[in-house]
Amino acid sequence: MNYDLIVIGGGPAGYVGAIRAAQLGKRVACIEKERAGGTCLNWGCIPTKALLRNAELYQIMAKRAAEFGFKFDNLGFDWGKIIARSRDVSDKNAGGIEFLFKKNKIDYIRGEADLETAGTVKVKLADGKVETHTAAKILVATGCASRPLPGLPFNGKTVISSKEAMVLPTQPKSLIIIGAGAIGVEFAYFYNAFGTKVTMVEMLPNALPYEDVDVSTVVEKAYQKQGIGVLTNTKITKTEVTESGVRVTVEGKKNETLEAEAALVAIGVTPILPVGSLKLELTERGYLKVNDSYETSVPGVYAAGDIIGPPWLAHVASFEAIQAVEGMFKPGAKPKRVGSFPACTYSHPQVASVGLLEREAKERGIAYKLGKFPFMASGKARAVGDVDGFVKVLIGEPNGEILGAHIVGPEAPEMIAEMGLAITLEATYEEIEATIHAHPTLSEAVHEAVSQAFGEAIHI
Repeated sequence: MNYDLIVIGGGPAGYVGAIRAAQLGKRVACIEKERAGGTCLNWGCIPTKALLRNAELYQIMAKRAAEFGFKFDNLGFDWGKIIARSRDVSDKNAGGIEFLFKKNKIDYIRGEADLETAGTVKVKLADGKVETHTAAKILVATGCASRPLPGLPFNGKTVISSKEAMVLPTQPKSLIIIGAGAIGVEFAYFYNAFGTKVTMVEMLPNALPYEDVDVSTVVEKAYQKQGIGVLTNTKITKTEVTESGVRVTVEGKKNETLEAEAALVAIGVTPILPVGSLKLELTERGYLKVNDSYETSVPGVYAAGDIIGPPWLAHVASFEAIQAVEGMFKPGAKPKRVGSFPACTYSHPQVASVGLLEREAKERGIAYKLGKFPFMASGKARAVGDVDGFVKVLIGEPNGEILGAHIVGPEAPEMIAEMGLAITLEATYEEIEATIHAHPTLSEAVHEAVSQAFGEAIHI
């Protein structure tokens, strides 16, 4: 079959790119070897949020019921149903993508793609048959997979990746999490909420090391209060799979040996390069190299999403795919590369950020004012019983533009969009101050943080 565009990979870059091309009137095929939605919908963003919702509800009932006036006898949980609910949410979302393919008249091909030439793709189907398809343009969106720790390969049972962590048939009594980035921090909260003894090990100075240090500090203190071990500035020197689980020797503030039933390795990802005889130029880190139009070293072959490197975020991947496709098919469109983007961690407390970190502003010598407002002073946060954290805003001088925003606390990922829009529109602090924020809402903390930078906050 001949197409205008063949997309290899059905994740947030692949399916979004395919749909956008179809909207532009193009004949499109999307090849996916597992299921539409990719890692995000099937083994990442969506099912983990379902698990975290379960954890949040259980932790409130188990630890804070009296505070809200509730009483329980014999409160318990069904681990199998918790996992099953997450898989059901995932399945329904993946099914939704398949429906969108049909709606947009996209050929959805289940199989493994083999990139032969710039315009030819062979597909090995589940039944072993091989099909050959051609297209004027090809978009590679094959994504990434979890990276193993050297010397400690995944075995799916006692040494696991985030994928296995979502579907363990039996809850481990103890868990070592290697890496305290967003994935490690989210799973630490989930397992601890249900009673697993969790220890996080991070070689960098802070958990969530790429967030604002003040934010990381709040998360670390909250986790320690919840009973989660947080070992930062800690190096792993030895690992061993034992009959009962995993043994890990570390060097940090103190040298010790940790033992647990399982270890979750969350130290990053590795690119899933397209299969086939066509060779594409790679970056120094092994990702597909693209130009400003998302075109690879081979004319007519494009790439978007995790496969072209960090940041490894679903919403960034979708943005890149749309830019790439519009550059291919929309007259006059000039693709944009990723600039400012939101980053979110669905821990408890939650974390979200956009724009410059304070340390980046200092390193670049950028003049700024700092505004900060604690959720402790927010009426809505008190009402919902979630007062840990703050909103922190960097405001440029002398023009008053928003340089960056960092939120740690309730509904942080839902609140960060306002600050992302402010940065995109080059809004100033005066325009945010002049925007009436509804009361009582958590978003009032954004307004107050901006005002606090100039000594004009009302509630602190």
